[in-house]
Amino acid sequence: MNVAVVRENFPGELRVALVPASVPALVKAGATVLVEKGAGISAGFLDQHYVDKGARLIESRAEAFDQGDVVFQVRTYGENPDAGRADLDLIKPGQIVVGMSDPLGNLPAIQEFANKQAKLFALELIPRITRAQSMDVLSSQATIAGYRSVLLAAIHLPKMYPMLMTAAGTLSPAKVFVIGAGVAGLQAIATAKRLGAVVTAYDVRPDAKEQIESLGAKSVQLDLQSEGSQDKGGYAKDLGDEFYKKQREFMGEICSTNDVVITTAAIPGRKSPLLITTEGIKRMAPGSVAIDLAAQRGGNIEASEPDQTIHLEGITILGPTNLASEIPNHASQMYSHNITKFLLNMVKENALNLNLSDEIVAGTLATSDGEVVHPRLREMLNLPPKPTESAEPETATEPESHHDS
Repeated sequence: MNVAVVRENFPGELRVALVPASVPALVKAGATVLVEKGAGISAGFLDQHYVDKGARLIESRAEAFDQGDVVFQVRTYGENPDAGRADLDLIKPGQIVVGMSDPLGNLPAIQEFANKQAKLFALELIPRITRAQSMDVLSSQATIAGYRSVLLAAIHLPKMYPMLMTAAGTLSPAKVFVIGAGVAGLQAIATAKRLGAVVTAYDVRPDAKEQIESLGAKSVQLDLQSEGSQDKGGYAKDLGDEFYKKQREFMGEICSTNDVVITTAAIPGRKSPLLITTEGIKRMAPGSVAIDLAAQRGGNIEASEPDQTIHLEGITILGPTNLASEIPNHASQMYSHNITKFLLNMVKENALNLNLSDEIVAGTLATSDGEVVHPRLREMLNLPPKPTESAEPETATEPESHHDS
């Protein structure tokens, strides 16, 4: 079994799918690890680091796809629609590709993978079950994004976060409001608290109040009915226009009393709910900062734009879409742990065993044998169910409010 790791070619992507520390576990399981030269440099991992851990270097991306039975990527073609398109010409029938694929947002790419007779494992589809927690790339990368969002806001905010009592007077602490208490939101709360800010937070899920308060933040409770706010996988559900209209009215009022607002609410495969209107964001004081982590799917903040910095009447609004890549070393370490655990779950007696009775395997397999095979993706493509789509899900772990980009 050859496991090949390619250098990421998405613009600005600094992560690598596998770090040197993960190589020995794969070698022990019977894999030969092939790493494209330079794949880890931008994340702080030199070629020699891989060699020292037992990997073999290869010269090019084409060689990686040619020799790899399994290809590891951070962003497969679906998550890298422009630069990644050339990979379709390199994929071999039966080849296994593992990585983030935007399966719910880029169905045409999933169909193209199927047409290449490849087996695509889309890691965004990892089921939210206890046994799969170590493989959950959305959660690991959201941890990085939540942390980074607070630092990004600090750079743009014309204030410091902590209260300081100095000979030059007392400086009041910054006030930070976080919307969404999934993994990214909780990490943002924890980071802002560590930096000394006064933090409040809101999540549509009533049971998130305890998590918010456990981090030392104040939970904002809105008098809105939100039963059924999450699906069985723990992801947020669309609650309808009337709910969001009332929610936006509350949000504008809360924003007016805060220096920083960080929004993290996204729904997999759907447009992000609009939570803060332009008029609502204008209620913030000049110098305030808003970070929209859901900007890639339309945004929680009406005025935000993906990867743009907007200045609106003295308020700075940012819509970063790849914050995890801004801390590529630790983001790669976490991603590498996830993807390694995922593959090892399919290795039995030093050989790959694609056991489709395993919920993790079946739940992430998007394409196989020329077909889109994942039940949800087939439904979205208006394809009839396959006979094997009847497995009972395991008990879900503590839910998130969204995919936590």
